[in-house]
Amino acid sequence: MMDSTVTLIQNSDPMNISATTTTIVSYGSCSFLTNCPLLSAIIAFALAQSIKFFTSWYREKHWDLKQLVGSGGMPSSHSSTVTALATAVGLQEGFGGSLFAIALVLACVVMYDATGVRLHAGRQAEVLNQIVCELPEEHPLADSLPLCELLGHTPPQVIAGGFLGLVTATIVWLIASSAYRA
Repeated sequence: MMDSTVTLIQNSDPMNISATTTTIVSYGSCSFLTNCPLLSAIIAFALAQSIKFFTSWYREKHWDLKQLVGSGGMPSSHSSTVTALATAVGLQEGFGGSLFAIALVLACVVMYDATGVRLHAGRQAEVLNQIVCELPEEHPLADSLPLCELLGHTPPQVIAGGFLGLVTATIVWLIASSAYRA
């Protein structure tokens, strides 16, 4: 395993720049493959989108590639991603630190937005699409493209996504911890 170094500058007197001391701290290799929070978030997102893709195929008996990148549906990939990120940050950095607090607040905002603003925007799009369908053909908006209706998530979809993110981050962290100890 390669070692990396970080330079920390500690001022004994904040007003006197010449009285600084430098401490070198060494820690394990830091790369994309060892970044547990990032890896957990990416894996949780990919799992959530894959679940949507395969459940769509099971229900409709045809492959819908839009499910791999689309929003909405069960489970919420937004929730799984931010929950995996927050959980992995908490496991790696500690649940009492500022990094975890930032990740947790981000997760709460994203999940609230998914069940609130985006869900209601999708429901409004359904109503607007119905209104446009009922317009006479000579109306200027009659040829409008339909609005995207599947934008947000129901609370069960957000909870399922959060649970998926929690489990994913825990498994990634356990695998990474056992590999690091070996």
